[in-house]
Amino acid sequence: MRRHLPLLIIFAIGLIVGASSVWYRQSLRPLASDAEERIVEIERGSGVARIARELERDGLIRNALAFRVMLLIRSPAAQLKAGHYALSPAMTPWQMAQRLVNGEVATRRLTIPEGLMLEQIADRVAEAGIAGRNEFLSAAVPATVADEVEMPPPEGKLEGYLFPETYQFTYDDGAEAVVRRMVLELQERFWRPNREEIAQRRLSLHEIVTLASLVEREAKVDEERALIAGVIQNRLDRGMLLQIDATVQYALGEHKQRLLNRDTRVDSPYNTYQHPGLPPGPIASPGLPSLMAALRPAETDALFYVAKPDGTHVFTRTNEEHERAKARIRGR
Repeated sequence: MRRHLPLLIIFAIGLIVGASSVWYRQSLRPLASDAEERIVEIERGSGVARIARELERDGLIRNALAFRVMLLIRSPAAQLKAGHYALSPAMTPWQMAQRLVNGEVATRRLTIPEGLMLEQIADRVAEAGIAGRNEFLSAAVPATVADEVEMPPPEGKLEGYLFPETYQFTYDDGAEAVVRRMVLELQERFWRPNREEIAQRRLSLHEIVTLASLVEREAKVDEERALIAGVIQNRLDRGMLLQIDATVQYALGEHKQRLLNRDTRVDSPYNTYQHPGLPPGPIASPGLPSLMAALRPAETDALFYVAKPDGTHVFTRTNEEHERAKARIRGR
């Protein structure tokens, strides 16, 4: 019996190693063949053991111990980073570990179309779950970006300075991070490439952004943006009232398909039917085509335009021509 003892020990060790190998391989298989990703938060300061237990508890891996052994074997120096991650039971534990080691945190997609007002942008940010509406509005002030922005900041609020674009934000980004990213996008996409030309323009950057916001709300086709900017510039040069409906809607705080006469008498510095010159600031966030149109308005002798049903405009030089164009469009 003693002669066979070493063989029995070797056989037993072989069984244990074989069983352990089977257990290890089985434990590292995905829990599901097809499952949607879900967001998992890895808190700052969490060790590997705690993270493994939480992944097992959340039904993402089969066995916490196997997860720890895997990391010890395959990447002993690995550090799992804190953050929010998109993980799925259909992933292998190693795929999950790689995301955590590389810090491949989950992101949220946020699309800001051209022409939105600050409060409408706040609604979109809140709907995306990135930050609360009031939190975002409180952050949308020049002080938030003062230390990072090179271009001249506006006073009061950042209406018009939040660049329309599709963004990816992490779950750990807050309201201030979102505001900074949007303003820096305006700086990188418009101000920095055109800073010398902007400096030579008769208008300040703030006035250019304001003019661009009017173009954004008035123009429906790209081909007319520079023309509309040219008409607005002509009226400014002549001291004429701009009489732009969108500024009245901004003053009213609501969008109306058709303004009434009493609407154009609203007491507000944004009412360009009552106050000459540009309004005090932008009325929406203009996109790059409108910004470039405001920077480079078309040379035109037109002083008026009226919208046609298809969204394009008829441009005219005199009030008489303007009235005739309106009558034709309205079928009178």
